[in-house]
Amino acid sequence: MALSDTQIMTDARSPRELAANKRRPKVLRRLRQHGLVIALALVFVFPLLVMLSTALKSPQDVFSSPPTLIPTEWTFNNFATAFDQIPVWRYLGNTMLVAGLSVLGTALSCPLVAYALSKVKWAGAKPLFIMVLATMMLPPQVTLIPLFLIWNGVGATNTYLPLVVPAFLGTPFFIFLIRQFLMNVPDDLIEAARLDGASEFRTYATIVLPIARPAIVTAAVFQFVWAWTDFLNPLIYLNDESTYTLSIGLYAFFGENDVAWGPLMAACTMFTIPALIIFLIGQKFFIGGISAGAIK
Repeated sequence: MALSDTQIMTDARSPRELAANKRRPKVLRRLRQHGLVIALALVFVFPLLVMLSTALKSPQDVFSSPPTLIPTEWTFNNFATAFDQIPVWRYLGNTMLVAGLSVLGTALSCPLVAYALSKVKWAGAKPLFIMVLATMMLPPQVTLIPLFLIWNGVGATNTYLPLVVPAFLGTPFFIFLIRQFLMNVPDDLIEAARLDGASEFRTYATIVLPIARPAIVTAAVFQFVWAWTDFLNPLIYLNDESTYTLSIGLYAFFGENDVAWGPLMAACTMFTIPALIIFLIGQKFFIGGISAGAIK
């Protein structure tokens, strides 16, 4: 049977050409995937670029029409104005205090509870874990008023106690995250330590905590970002300007200077930078903890 011209041309191709033709669909598919990821990244990064661009613009550029992303006249006067008009260092210190204590409370309480719910055999472990999961289903608006009445009743309003103490009592999401991570730790490793005479706390401190470090760092990064950017709780519990965090301080500045967009965006840039730095530092542990603690 005679071969067609197309078949002859196909058979005449070199193995390299055939391999290249097979790889071409994969390359195109990867280009489409990377293009989609880049487009989504630009959507999320664009507001940050607008914020930074406005912080570096002169007042004339801020209100120019049509608006431009790149300033025609670069200036850092907005940062100096923000420091002059806003007590940034005081607000920054207050925010660092709240965020630092919240991270400390999370790192102390959540791994301990997660260990008790995952590796310690006792009758109430499963019911208590179900209760922890149930609290995650309650929206914060449901408990907002009861919690305020409790803190107000003990005279803790206008202090940092309502913002810090809950972290020392455990956060359900972080308990769940660390527990799922610890479920992958072999029980034989813990049993071997117990047979060697190690106490429960020593087993937890010397064996479990080092293994659970990725999940703990993940929880710490989450907690820092939440405490750093928290607006609702400081707005409810803090009334004295000297105790304001950065989020409340910037809100007050916006209310008093609603047209000073340059200094406001400069202050917002300084407010955003620490959270980005913390995320970049803990990024490796953050991704590892999410991957290891994910539900399969």
